[in-house]
Amino acid sequence: MQILTLFLVALVALEHIGIAGLEMFGKPDQQAKAFDMPLDFVKDKHAQTALANQGIYNGLLGVLILAMILFFTGTTLKIIMILLMLYVIIVAVYGAMTATRKIIFLQGLPAFIALIFVLFFYR
Repeated sequence: MQILTLFLVALVALEHIGIAGLEMFGKPDQQAKAFDMPLDFVKDKHAQTALANQGIYNGLLGVLILAMILFFTGTTLKIIMILLMLYVIIVAVYGAMTATRKIIFLQGLPAFIALIFVLFFYR
C-alpha cells in the first residue's frame, strides 16, 4: 500500500505540472474553458501574465512534491506529504470559492484521496 500511496501523491504532483503547462503555455481558448473564464478576459495581456505567474507556482509545487518523494523517507516523508496534501486541499477550497467550483473536484479530491492513503497506509 505504500507504493500505491506514493503513486497517488505523485499523481497529484503530475496534475500540478500539467496545470502549470496549461496556465503558462495553453492557448487562451483552452485556458478560458479549463478555468471557466471569459475568453476576452483570458486574452488580456495582464490575465496572461497572471496565469503564467500562477502556473510557475503550480509547476514548482509539482516538482517539489516529486522531489520530496525522491529525497525523503519514513516519518519525515509522511509529515511532508501530509502538509503538502493539506496545502493543495486548502488551495482547492479557496479556488472553488473564488474561481470555479470544479477546482474542488479536480485538484482537491485527488489530494484528499492521497492524504487519506498517507494517513492510513504510509508507515
